[in-house]
Amino acid sequence: MQLKFSESRLPFAPLLLIAPFFLWGTAMVAMKGVIPHTTPLFMAGVRLIPAGVLILIAAVFMGKPQPRGWGAWLWIVLFALVDGTLFQGFLAEGLVRTSAGLGSVMIDSQPLAVALLSLWLFQERIGLWGWLGLGLGVTGISLIGLPDEWIFHILDSGANITLGNWQQLFSSGEWLMLLAALSMAVGTVLIRFVCRYADPITATGWHMIIGGLPLWGISSVVESQQWQNLGVYDWTALAYATVFGSAIAYGLFFYFASSGSLTSLSSLTFLTPVFALLFGNLLLSEVLSHIQWVGVCLTLVSIYLINQRDRLAGQNKINIVDEKINTQQPVLEASTKKLNTMTLSVRESEPEVGVRD
Repeated sequence: MQLKFSESRLPFAPLLLIAPFFLWGTAMVAMKGVIPHTTPLFMAGVRLIPAGVLILIAAVFMGKPQPRGWGAWLWIVLFALVDGTLFQGFLAEGLVRTSAGLGSVMIDSQPLAVALLSLWLFQERIGLWGWLGLGLGVTGISLIGLPDEWIFHILDSGANITLGNWQQLFSSGEWLMLLAALSMAVGTVLIRFVCRYADPITATGWHMIIGGLPLWGISSVVESQQWQNLGVYDWTALAYATVFGSAIAYGLFFYFASSGSLTSLSSLTFLTPVFALLFGNLLLSEVLSHIQWVGVCLTLVSIYLINQRDRLAGQNKINIVDEKINTQQPVLEASTKKLNTMTLSVRESEPEVGVRD
């Protein structure tokens, strides 16, 4: 893996690395029944503010330092507005206005944006295998999230999409999911700058609180009946989404994002729809089609390619170097003979130089 497990102080680091995406996927399943009974901005605030408080309490017990100085707080506020307010706001509003499948495809395509930003800002090497993995990942989540009828229609019609279809697509809320994906990608990159001034865990907690307050403020003005229709199951699902899907998931995600390869970490986001689909099948009796199973396989292959890209590229380089060494051996031998000949000719000319003096 490109992420440095050996440098992590956390036990069972590989399992903890996958945990955020498992928790996000299962939280999406838990939230499916809650969305019709509440309002999107209120729900987004519930996922942020209580979770941020829990993270700060955990940070105190862990002995993590609190942010100090204007630089730390400015970066945290920027982090909060982008990854908290914008991301959760766009996500909540997009879930209401779009289908769950297409929405998940657009939100989970953010590893592409993270890869481009990491290449530009941190010069993270992606390489052929990395780009191939990203392409397979987007293809896999598309097969998972898009309806089978859409896929067959695209294959039959040669993917001819008119301008009117694009306008219809983005007028139904998918553009909000795209903005949510871009916000999450920028937030993932911002944590690197935040960690130069503050601890990643405490910064995560504060950014969730600061980012959630505007959502509740806007909800109090433009929304109504936020919690009156919520039942016991709804509050239980909200509690799971808050504690596990936000506090634990985001705490672990941004802890790992503070070091290591952002491209490799973000590629694991492709696992979120896989977990959501599998647990939807187990808990909600949702049936997986053959195309969705193909998408699951492509997604797993893409994650392997992205996280092993340096190793795969290194093996190719070793083979190329070996071939060059084998092909250049005769040339080197010939060059050695020429050098010996040149040395002899110089020695023969030395007496002539002496006579001229």
